[in-house]
Amino acid sequence: MSETPFAELRERLKSGRAALAAAYLKKPEVFHYLTRHTALVDSVLAEISTRVALPASICLAAVGGYGRSELFPGSDVDALLLLPHEPTAQEQAALENWVQACWDVGLEIGHSVRTIENCIAEADADLTVETNQLEARYVWGAAGLFDAFRQRFMARFDAQHFFDGKYAEQQARHARFDDSAYKLEPNLKDSPGGLRDLHTIHWLARACGIAGGWNGLAAANLLTRLEARRIAHVETGLSGLRIRLHLLARRREDRLAFDFQTELAAQLGLTDSAHKRAGEHLMQGYYRAAKLIQRANDILLQSLRVRLFPVTAPPEPIDEDFQVRANLLEARSADLFKRKPDAMLRAFILYAQHPELAGFEPATLRALWRGRAHINAAFRAHPGHRALFMSLLRQPRGITRALRAMHRYGLLGCIIPAFGRIIGQMQHDLFHVYTVDEHILTVLRNVRRLTVPELAHELPLASELMAAFEKPELLYLAALFHDIAKGRGGDHSELGMADARRFCTRHGLDKTDSELVVWLVGTHLVMSRTSQKEDISDPDVIAAFAAKVGSLRRLTALYLLTVADIRGTSPHVWNAWKGKLLEDLYKTTRMHLTSGEVAVSDTTTRQEEARVNLALYGLPDTAADALWQHLDARYFARFEALDMAWQARMLWRRIDSPDAVVRARLSPAGEGIQVLVYTPSRADLFARICGFFARIQYSILEAKIHTTRHGYALDSFQVMDLANRGIHYRDFLSFVEHELTRDLDPARPIQAAPHGRLSRHQRHHPYPTTVRLQADAPGHGHMLSITCADRGGLLFKIAEVLMRHHVSVYAAKIDTLGERAEDTFQVLGEPLNTPAGVEALVAEIREALK
Repeated sequence: MSETPFAELRERLKSGRAALAAAYLKKPEVFHYLTRHTALVDSVLAEISTRVALPASICLAAVGGYGRSELFPGSDVDALLLLPHEPTAQEQAALENWVQACWDVGLEIGHSVRTIENCIAEADADLTVETNQLEARYVWGAAGLFDAFRQRFMARFDAQHFFDGKYAEQQARHARFDDSAYKLEPNLKDSPGGLRDLHTIHWLARACGIAGGWNGLAAANLLTRLEARRIAHVETGLSGLRIRLHLLARRREDRLAFDFQTELAAQLGLTDSAHKRAGEHLMQGYYRAAKLIQRANDILLQSLRVRLFPVTAPPEPIDEDFQVRANLLEARSADLFKRKPDAMLRAFILYAQHPELAGFEPATLRALWRGRAHINAAFRAHPGHRALFMSLLRQPRGITRALRAMHRYGLLGCIIPAFGRIIGQMQHDLFHVYTVDEHILTVLRNVRRLTVPELAHELPLASELMAAFEKPELLYLAALFHDIAKGRGGDHSELGMADARRFCTRHGLDKTDSELVVWLVGTHLVMSRTSQKEDISDPDVIAAFAAKVGSLRRLTALYLLTVADIRGTSPHVWNAWKGKLLEDLYKTTRMHLTSGEVAVSDTTTRQEEARVNLALYGLPDTAADALWQHLDARYFARFEALDMAWQARMLWRRIDSPDAVVRARLSPAGEGIQVLVYTPSRADLFARICGFFARIQYSILEAKIHTTRHGYALDSFQVMDLANRGIHYRDFLSFVEHELTRDLDPARPIQAAPHGRLSRHQRHHPYPTTVRLQADAPGHGHMLSITCADRGGLLFKIAEVLMRHHVSVYAAKIDTLGERAEDTFQVLGEPLNTPAGVEALVAEIREALK
């Protein structure tokens, strides 16, 4: 073979693709691009087949996406070379030349060489192969052989088996994405609500004998013409976005990564608004499209299933309007929701009351979907409809799945318009990984989980409190409204209070209940901030928090909502330490509210409890006295009795040791480890300790820094491996004790922590760094608050700056929320006594965190 003809063909393909791309970017016509690109590749493959003298007895067919004429810029070209018999040596050589020529011209070819018998055997054995062959399209060669293949393929095609296989395949694919369409970087093709869900509808429609795409489904009365146009419009939009994504990435890239979101938004003419970046507008549009695709997929797959698997058993009536058919809820008349609009709400109440129901019958589902148009201001104002919605929230079970179904099919946002406005709204705050609507429903689910006795072991205190909480529907309402005002600008808690108040008033809640819901929405962040940023062993902190709460009912409600909220931000934000802080704050505040005193044990009580614990280890009272004689009342207020006993036991007979004492144990909180550092006090200790934990990739959750009367540092750290590396703790505790002791040697230079890089999310959605330094209560020094994007070595950078300015840390609360750090330090030092010193320190910290 001469190379020149293929070089010319390579140039023709390259220039043809470039021309198609330029034409698309100038005038984006999706169908035109995909069909022209397919035709271009068809012509190149046909030319190659002729030039390599591929035998005329062979048939070249396109399969997969290429077979359905949907060839995207970076798509693989999947081809089937169909032979009438096993290839001869001469035919094999021609086939090899054909494959080589395809690669020479620049085609990323995926090919199979099969006889008809091979095709049938492979299709019977592999669902993916069967799906590809279902979409086979003739390109070149023996047309009669292709027709024979199609006849054989369809003759053995088992539509029911195919349906079951593709449905299971879709469920498995959705599970790989956690059944969520709302990832920060969704996959345009494979995520739930992506293009593959539309392909699945087409495949299963063909299995039912319905051709012609969306118009064909409309002709089969499975869609209205309007619905068909809407779905086709969404499919065109996602396909166009995929074309742009491939062109922008210059490769096959189906993930809407942060790197591309801003540029794609610019290409589509989207701009920043007052409260959203252009990329956020792009993603909100995508999420709403994905939700529509999910609805269509649900409805159409159910409808197609009924066609393939007709139900012969008679329905079982539930009431005069509804019945159960094949485990699905069905309206007993086609016009039910027109005659009785309230039946739309009653349908979801029945769905909640009957956990055995697998869903809604297809015609009923379509009627619900279409019934959204009738949920208007008059519908929402109807007293009966309002009562029904509240009845749903008062059901003993099934509330979460009913509200999720109501949301999935578009009704929830119509019933609560404020909820409709936040559908698909992303939260680029570095710790929420869900859209606002998905987060709200996840928080609601978390509150509901507290009512399930079988799950009480997860959060024993919260489950106990939930079981005794009167009117749990008030917590569900608070969950629904706590973030509903996000994206409007201003304080979403305050704005959400107005929405919640309006809803409660209109839905007949009494004044006391309404005030609780509104108060919860307005203060839903207060408890987490207090537990994670303030010293909750300080009686003044507890008294101030108790004053904000005001009553035990409010405290309990806020605690339950806070636990559910934090657990609903991301799978990685909640940990046992956060849970312990919240539980401690709840119990201490409860004591204050019920007795009028701050529930902080007095020094004598704490010491007595610690002595009892020491006696269990056979240690004399002098073991405690040796250490405690050097400690002040502040120490006994900050440490629990068991911690005091452990520290006294570890330091017995080492009170005046000139060498550092480092001891580590599994954290009593249930996760991570607790580390004790005891050594003569000096300025570089905090920086050395932060550097050590940064190097071993452990995060400090809390630091309690105490200086004894005789000049020793007695420091306690709660640390955790956030990477969950499955470390063998016995060996690791010994490693920490040995290596940290070595790093604390003043003769050794301070080892810098590795320089942490910002993630792609942080780079493309930068979070502003804030540094605040203000005087604390008299005698408590200053409070340094830092909020910024988290990365490796962050604490070490801060500690280095404090060390250079001769500022010491005596307490630290380190709160990592996903990729965002909110750190609070209580600090002391001479530079803090002058405005110039404060300004210089803050400026250097800001510079270090750039």
